[in-house]
Amino acid sequence: MKKLLFVLMIFGFALPVSAQLTPKTTCPDFVVDILDGTVNGLKTNVNLEEFKLKLPCFSSAEDENTSSKCGGGVFYKDRDLYFYSGRDYIEIREKFKGKLSLPLMGAKRGSLFKYLGNPKLKDATWDAFQTQYGTLVLNYNTAGKVNKIQFSTKSSETLSLCN
Repeated sequence: MKKLLFVLMIFGFALPVSAQLTPKTTCPDFVVDILDGTVNGLKTNVNLEEFKLKLPCFSSAEDENTSSKCGGGVFYKDRDLYFYSGRDYIEIREKFKGKLSLPLMGAKRGSLFKYLGNPKLKDATWDAFQTQYGTLVLNYNTAGKVNKIQFSTKSSETLSLCN
């Protein structure tokens, strides 16, 4: 019985010794400049690796190849931000954790003229605005409030969003 107790005590002390210390990857706060089309200074047309390097706290990533669903990307699910590198656009959803340069999330449709002017294209659930860098798409919920923001360096004619 004493030998069994002694062996258990040895294992109890040995387990913490074998544990590895691994620091948690941290990211700075996400700052989205709507009028410049950037997240922490990164444009939508940077490559996948640059995005991963500058903002290393991603929850998942998908390489750009023919089998990837939306052309590849880096995804920050805990912050509700999605970078689609193969299609050169960034998507910000309702539960975004970060700072927006313009108070768009939750804004009522039609109240954004002072920031963005008139939309270039309109549909029942979204508006697309021409910007200096490309295109800004605002998606609306059933109450007519912004619940998703998408922006790209591409024009509205060449933009391809993932469903």
